[in-house]
Amino acid sequence: MTYSPKIGDPISTLDTPSMIVDLDLMESNISKLMSQLLPTGINIRPHLKTTKSVILARKLNAAGAKGGCVAKLSEAEVMCELGFTDLLITCEIIGAAKVKRLVELFRKYRSIKIVVDSEGGASAINEALEKSGIGEPIMTLIDLDVGLHRTGVQAGEPALKLARHVVGLTHLKLIGVQGYEGHLQHVHNREERKQMCLESMATLTQTAEAFREDGHNIEVVTTGGTGTAEFCVSVPGVTEVQPGSFLFMDTDYRNAVGTFYSNSLTILSTVISKQGQKCITIDAGLKSLTTDSGLAECKTVGYTYGVLGDEHGSLSWTDSPDLNVGDRVEMIPSHIDPTINLHDFYYAHRKGVIEEIWAVDARGKVQ
Repeated sequence: MTYSPKIGDPISTLDTPSMIVDLDLMESNISKLMSQLLPTGINIRPHLKTTKSVILARKLNAAGAKGGCVAKLSEAEVMCELGFTDLLITCEIIGAAKVKRLVELFRKYRSIKIVVDSEGGASAINEALEKSGIGEPIMTLIDLDVGLHRTGVQAGEPALKLARHVVGLTHLKLIGVQGYEGHLQHVHNREERKQMCLESMATLTQTAEAFREDGHNIEVVTTGGTGTAEFCVSVPGVTEVQPGSFLFMDTDYRNAVGTFYSNSLTILSTVISKQGQKCITIDAGLKSLTTDSGLAECKTVGYTYGVLGDEHGSLSWTDSPDLNVGDRVEMIPSHIDPTINLHDFYYAHRKGVIEEIWAVDARGKVQ
């Protein structure tokens, strides 16, 4: 008999570990973000590297967002095949294998947008598109380094030089500039985070204006994440923000930006062994919860999580009620994006009853 949870089942019947979503909390997060950002007139293009789900992309667009972002070409392939095609791929597409795949994706879906940060990368895509026989140019943004020092061309003459190069290519159409201030997303002091963000936005918008003065048609200036979007939308010249983690949150974002958004996603786990007077083992380890941003937390305050390997974790306590074999706990991930990538399905519930089941469509799509 195949294990097959169904809509209408209580979450108490789920096998574990399972990724569960509290719909009331998730919908509140969406409402809060849209209420805060939509009145500014800035477009919201959610980053779908968090959810990896077409259903959730459509829910966000129904709430007021416009299109979406993905980090990887393989994510775009999955999303497009499932009918969600208004996508910006926010990472550079480098290498013959990826460029070939991009050409085939663009052949089918002309709404795809890409970023470049080097003349070589841009030229390789242009050459492949020329050979493909596709006449229409692909919409392209210059990826600008605004302080993260991960990808992006440097502001000033290097950025202008790249923009001129892209405009000179027959199969790339320069439409905008992207700058992601990822180094600021988890700065704990709000005022410090705001001031540093505004500095990054000055670099971004001044570069966009320099491009325009140089004769380039810059329509899109895209930026921002969950920790900074509220500041980005206040800056004249920004046209679009890319928040993603706000939908579910995690302990890392909560610790940095507070509790405006709720932790709506947890990993349901079962106590499988008693290992002492105040210590038990649960069935959620490294294959269920990531540790790159610290350890997950038990949703019930008073229990401390520890990693015991791939399949196991521990919970210990002092004054909290005892946990026993067979009890269930919900764990709040420390970093939401890679945690979701470990699971096949979301079980979305309202007051403990499964209302929707969503596939993690782009799980494992890292190319």
